[in-house]
Amino acid sequence: MSSFFDNDSPSNLAEYSVSELSGSIKRTVEQAFDQVRVRGEISGYRGPHSSGHAYFSLKDDKARIDAVIWKGTMGRLKFRPEEGMEVIATGKVTTFPGSSKYQIVIETLEPAGAGALMALIEERKRKLGAEGLFDPARKRPLPYMPRVIGVVTSPTGAVIRDILHRISDRFPVHVIVWPVRVQGEGSGNEVAAAIEGFNGFAVDGPFARPDVLIVARGGGSLEDLWSFNDEAVVRAAANSQIPLISAVGHETDWTLIDYASDQRAPTPTGAAEMAVPVKADLEAAVSARSARLKAAVTRRMDDRRQGLRALTRALPSLDQLLALPRRRFDEASLGLGRGLQMNTANKRRLFERMAAHLRPDMLSNRISERRRTIEERMIRAERVVERSIQRFETRISSADAALRALPARLVGQIHRSRDRVAGLMGKADGALAGDLRRWRGEVMAQDRILQSLSYRNVLKRGYALVRDGSGLPVKSAAALSLHQAIAVEFADGSINAVTTEGTTTPPSQKKRPEKPTPADPPKQGSLF
Repeated sequence: MSSFFDNDSPSNLAEYSVSELSGSIKRTVEQAFDQVRVRGEISGYRGPHSSGHAYFSLKDDKARIDAVIWKGTMGRLKFRPEEGMEVIATGKVTTFPGSSKYQIVIETLEPAGAGALMALIEERKRKLGAEGLFDPARKRPLPYMPRVIGVVTSPTGAVIRDILHRISDRFPVHVIVWPVRVQGEGSGNEVAAAIEGFNGFAVDGPFARPDVLIVARGGGSLEDLWSFNDEAVVRAAANSQIPLISAVGHETDWTLIDYASDQRAPTPTGAAEMAVPVKADLEAAVSARSARLKAAVTRRMDDRRQGLRALTRALPSLDQLLALPRRRFDEASLGLGRGLQMNTANKRRLFERMAAHLRPDMLSNRISERRRTIEERMIRAERVVERSIQRFETRISSADAALRALPARLVGQIHRSRDRVAGLMGKADGALAGDLRRWRGEVMAQDRILQSLSYRNVLKRGYALVRDGSGLPVKSAAALSLHQAIAVEFADGSINAVTTEGTTTPPSQKKRPEKPTPADPPKQGSLF
């Protein structure tokens, strides 16, 4: 009897398999909701799938239902569905046994206006735009070759791996990741704090300050991306002193941070491509420019070399250069003998004219006249001295008599005044000696400065000073000609030399000797 009860079912309920129960629920739902009209906001729309079907959700502020539009229905729609659009969908409700979910299969779709979330985004966009946060003038250019890149994203998602992989492939640089939540309650505040934290890095602090920031997140529905529409995130992005790239969602996803950022990337991988150039391309460009530079230098040198050869062929020969100076020298040498003879004759006539005024009797008369003049002046001087002595004796006698008549009190005052004068003279002597010492120190300091600036110190270091025949310093080799006498001054003396090689200066360019000015006539010797 016990085996009989063990084989019997404990209940009289019918037994179903999972497939049978799912099919029964599916038929019940489809019969109860064969045709329904649902008003809601499109969420999670990504466009038609590769199969042509479109999968998304309809939602309101309290509930959410999955929706699907088959490929054939998509072709008959009069408008294209968009994320956040409020629509009225007509269709039937069914279930998906594979995951125990229910969904509405849409047959017709009508627009019903923008959804509540999209309306909130538009209102916030107008408010922040009126404050100038989206002004293009605020946007800064991205650095061409950053050394440090800051990334604000989730540290566990595929986004950070894509960014790091793309940066390492293009141009490996130092990357600092600030881990944040990119979805859920409080994620917007974390993203805003990360942007402000990167901007708070000191230039010479323990952590390298990033040259560019990337705020990145993968794709998702409007609710998933809602953190990046947060006002705190938008203000932090607009106030960032570091250029910022927004890479939130896919190319069709737009959030308010995209308007406030300096650059928007369609994907996180695109943000990495915007941040750094391709190192291989840069190296190739540098190599190409280096090759072009070398080729240009070679062509330039060849052109200069050909030009120099042409100029060398155009230069006259040494005989042609010396022909005119030689002719002038020959003409000057021919006139030199006649000039010397004429000069000698002129000097002889001048000497004879001067000698005519130097007869002995004339000299004797002039000497006698000068002697008489000197004697008369001596007699007058003696008389003047005698009269002066007499006046001084008279004044001294008067003063002596007056002093003898002075009372003893005045004599004491005189002595005290004499002592005071002696003391003042001593102070004056001391002050004068101090001034002399100070002046002597200043003169010695100026002398040391003068010695330090003297060119002779330069000569002591192994240099030499070249002077021409007039004693003037020679500043360039072009100022000297062949076989010109020069003087070379060293630190321990000077030597005379003659130029044997160098640039030959044409006679027309040689420096003519300066003529003496009338204010400084040439000195003449005396005949006596």
